[in-house]
Amino acid sequence: MEQPSNQSLPGGDRHWPNVPQIVPLGDCALLVRFGQSLDDAANRAALSFAARLETDVVAGVVEIVPSLVSVLVRYDPAVVGVARLSGELALRLGRSDAAGERVTQRVSVRFDGPDIGEVADLLDLSVDEFIQAHNRKPMRVLATGFAPGFVYCGFHDKTLIVPRRSVVRPQVPTGSVLFAAGQTAITATDVPTGWHVIGHTAFRNFDPAANPPTQLRAADRLLFEVAS
Repeated sequence: MEQPSNQSLPGGDRHWPNVPQIVPLGDCALLVRFGQSLDDAANRAALSFAARLETDVVAGVVEIVPSLVSVLVRYDPAVVGVARLSGELALRLGRSDAAGERVTQRVSVRFDGPDIGEVADLLDLSVDEFIQAHNRKPMRVLATGFAPGFVYCGFHDKTLIVPRRSVVRPQVPTGSVLFAAGQTAITATDVPTGWHVIGHTAFRNFDPAANPPTQLRAADRLLFEVAS
C-alpha cells in the first residue's frame, strides 16, 4: 500500500508514461503501476485492472491487491513463470472495461476534531462553510489499507486541498475522520497520523470476527453527513 505521506496532490505526475509498468517485486510477485503519484485516472485504472483480474483469472495467481495507483499480483512460481505471467497481465491491460462503484454508504460524522478550525482557516472558510463543502458530494473509496479497515476517500475539489500536518500525532482513536491532500480518510483502528483530525464517526470498517472483516471496498462510494 502506498503510504499517504508520499502521495502528491491530486493531479498526478505529467511525466509518468501513459503505458502501465509491470515491475518484479521479490521472487513471487509483480507490481503493475499506473502512475508515480496519486490522481483520479491512475486510481480508476488500478481498480479497473484489479477487478478485471478477479474475473479473468490467470493460472498461478494467488492474490490480487489493489492499491492507490498500483496492483500487486502474487503468484506461485511452481505454476507460472514471471515471463508468462507478465505476458498474461499485458494482454489484460489492453482492455478498456472500467470498475464501477458498487455501493453507497452514508457515514455520519461529528465534526469536532482538534484540527477543524485550523483547516477551515487555511481554506479561508468558516467551520460551517468547510463542513458544507466537505459533505457536498459523494466520495469514492480510493483504496483500503495502511492499517486494517483504513479507508482513503477522494477526491475533493481543488479549492479544498490542504497539506498534511508538519507534526505527526503518535496515535488517534478508532473512528477518527482525517483530512489532507484533497482526501478524507477514516480510521478503523488506533493509528499514528500526520493528517488533520476533523471529526469522528461511529462507523467501523473493520470487524475481525466478520467475514469479510471490512464493509467497504475500493470503488464504493461514501456520502458524509453531519451526525444528529
